[in-house]
Amino acid sequence: MTPCGNNFICVLGVLLCVCFRVFSSVTEQQRTVSLNGKWGLSSSDGSLSLTAQVPGCVHSALQQQGYIQDPYFRFNDVSYQWIALDNWTYTTVFAVSAQLRARQKVLLVFDGVDTVASVWLNGITVGKTDNMFRRYDFSVRDLLRDGDNVLNVSLLSPVLYASEQRKAHSAYRVPPECPPDVQKGECHVNFIRKEQSSFSWDWGPSFPTMGLWKDVRLEAFDILQLVQISSVPLYNYSRSQWTVQVELLVDAVETTTGQITLSIPELDSDQTFQTEFLSGKTKNIFILNINTVLDTVHGVQVLMKCILQVYFRTVELVQEPVVGSPGLSFYFRINGKPVFLKGSNWIPAHSFQDQLLCLSFLNSAVDANMNALRVWGGGVYEQDLFYSICDELGIMVWQDFMFACATYPTEDRFIQTVREEVVQQVRRLKSHPSIIIWSGNNENEAALATDWFNIPAPQKSTYIKDYVTLYVNNIRKIVQEEDQSRPFLVSSPTNGAESEQEGWVAANPYDPHYGDTHFYSYILDCWDWRTFPRTRFASEYGFQSWPSFSTLQPVSVNEDWSYNSNFSSHRQHHEAGNQEMLLQAAFHFHLPNSTEPLKRFTDTLYITQVMQAQCVKTQTEFYQRSRSEIIEGKGRTMGALYWQLNDIWQAPSWSSVEFGGKWKMLHYFAQSFFSAVLPVGFEDNNTLLIYAVSDLNQDLKLRVTVYSWADLDPVCTLKSDLILVPGGSAVPIFKEPVATLLVGCGRCTRLTCLLTFHLEDPSSVQQGPTNHHFLCSPKEAQGLQRPNITVSFSILDYTVTLHSASVAPFVWLDVGNIPGRFSSNGFLMVSRNMTVSFNAWRPTSVAELSKYLTITSLRDVY
Repeated sequence: MTPCGNNFICVLGVLLCVCFRVFSSVTEQQRTVSLNGKWGLSSSDGSLSLTAQVPGCVHSALQQQGYIQDPYFRFNDVSYQWIALDNWTYTTVFAVSAQLRARQKVLLVFDGVDTVASVWLNGITVGKTDNMFRRYDFSVRDLLRDGDNVLNVSLLSPVLYASEQRKAHSAYRVPPECPPDVQKGECHVNFIRKEQSSFSWDWGPSFPTMGLWKDVRLEAFDILQLVQISSVPLYNYSRSQWTVQVELLVDAVETTTGQITLSIPELDSDQTFQTEFLSGKTKNIFILNINTVLDTVHGVQVLMKCILQVYFRTVELVQEPVVGSPGLSFYFRINGKPVFLKGSNWIPAHSFQDQLLCLSFLNSAVDANMNALRVWGGGVYEQDLFYSICDELGIMVWQDFMFACATYPTEDRFIQTVREEVVQQVRRLKSHPSIIIWSGNNENEAALATDWFNIPAPQKSTYIKDYVTLYVNNIRKIVQEEDQSRPFLVSSPTNGAESEQEGWVAANPYDPHYGDTHFYSYILDCWDWRTFPRTRFASEYGFQSWPSFSTLQPVSVNEDWSYNSNFSSHRQHHEAGNQEMLLQAAFHFHLPNSTEPLKRFTDTLYITQVMQAQCVKTQTEFYQRSRSEIIEGKGRTMGALYWQLNDIWQAPSWSSVEFGGKWKMLHYFAQSFFSAVLPVGFEDNNTLLIYAVSDLNQDLKLRVTVYSWADLDPVCTLKSDLILVPGGSAVPIFKEPVATLLVGCGRCTRLTCLLTFHLEDPSSVQQGPTNHHFLCSPKEAQGLQRPNITVSFSILDYTVTLHSASVAPFVWLDVGNIPGRFSSNGFLMVSRNMTVSFNAWRPTSVAELSKYLTITSLRDVY
């Protein structure tokens, strides 16, 4: 399938056949024996001995065998700290056939060990591991025996290992030493190559995992084996010609002569290469010229035949002078077309990697009209399935390397394991067309430039040198050698080319005239668009909210159901986050004040989601309308990736999708503000302006409807002339002083009226969503009443018809823990009747939906 979804413009997706032949009298019989399944697991002193699933981790095994409760329940993240402070040993016993042991080479392969371990086979050490992100293999042919073979993997406590590595680094500190106290985490995570957020983050718990988190197997062969294959299409702009670079990582028992045939029948391209595979592991690169046909040499042994999917697309990160502005542009050109990236940031979907599913989250991203996700640098390089789904769905991926919010050591041992990590991950992932950029780290340039870690001025050069050593001289160099098909950035945020000119650490990496920016402000009023930077590209921004009650309920008890409970405080890992949410909400809303404790709690959860949705909407629409403008030297914004898409547990965070997959109000809003066609309204000096934002090329006109807060009948309607809106642009389509508009409507003031507006084509057919603009804060609105919404269900399908007695802002439908989503939610209801449907993610019934359905609007919470 070709990845043509959203704005990911594709040229062609074809099948590449790689035929692998060797000149040998030996008949190759490569054998693979999986060692996945049930293993034994024991603590260091033997007091705990249980069965564990591989792939898996210690925490999951303990829970599955009943030794611990759900680690996410209440305060268990702290209660179970002892697990990561112990050493654990995985053990399995297996038999192998005489035929396998007769092979010339037998490898014991671990696709992923978390993290620091010694590997023993039949009582003999065969190797060690120290990097969660690496594949390890060990030669074990001579250690295998008849009958039972005993394999042990002894894992060290990652917390104690990180601490010991920190102590061994005595020359100077490598900050941060520990996370903030509010995160309840562990220290020195930057000294161990594992998921950085597993030691805690401001949105997640501390669960420093241990285990065999990916496949374990034996691989046996006589001549050679294909370890890895990748293909990258390359476009020569000067010659307007495509080639396909095919890379084979081969492990040969001895130097062997062979033949590789590459063919793409759809493109009439076929080429054969005579080659020599050197003894040991070697990288072999072959270039297939498109539309070139060579005769195939026959009469040799076919060792293996691989079919690969190859997607032809080009990616450019354009950084060039901007007319009317200092600085440089920063945007992605896909297949020659500038593309505005619309999406979010991806964090690990679960603390325990053996328990996560990504399909529903990625479908939710596409359903919200996203075309891009940034895989954030403090988690993991995601599983192959994640990127394959992104390929299929047309989701462009900004891929960070796994370094975040820290400085890192640069001793030879650390650098060497990072180098192998980067090589392996780039080779594994570069065939995926969804990945459009590699980025070296998250926020580490900014951390040095703006002195997050209070580094004395005389020492700053040492840290900059370490930064350049790790990200430029090593990671960047490796990526550019391994993959010439996509760009590389050293950090995010960064000034990009300008940062390079300034020695890789810019004086101000947040300069809106260059690169990408991260921006957060929880104190200033988020409804004021002037507080946001008019940046070239917004790769992080956002606001917190709480998840719904149905998501919190399974991990809490009655005494926790208060905004001021110990549970609510414990679950919040961002300093003062709970207070900041209410502060921001209070700018424009009355805070819930029910005397019934549970209702007050659920109403407060609701108001945080209303606040978050409206704040991120305002900021994203500001970036959307800034794509075509330069104002005071700033603008031409070409990307909006809000923080964050998903959650790692049930807690307050910046996410738009709750743990488990339930959509917050923000995600429903994203479905509108990421639409291909969108009207954006705002005020400037008491003048209302409305822009038409479009990814398409079409003639559009605007319809504005004015309503009274007290009445469902429109007060008046305004229209604009038809105007051409070029694809990929934002064009002003309406401008009028608010006072003039209100006088023209007759009986309106700022406090009594509100606006809705939408775009139409020349035939007056609505294009894109209906948007709204409040002329005052809803808490000041005169005439806003309780809407007393009633419902009727269709007995034929899962549709709900709402009947309202008055204007109802932020109408929220909830069906508890029934998984699924509504066709629309969190909406402004300005009609007496409205019908929405429910897309169930499991079998349900109208009776079940009606039993659990609750409806909340803004006026219902105070």
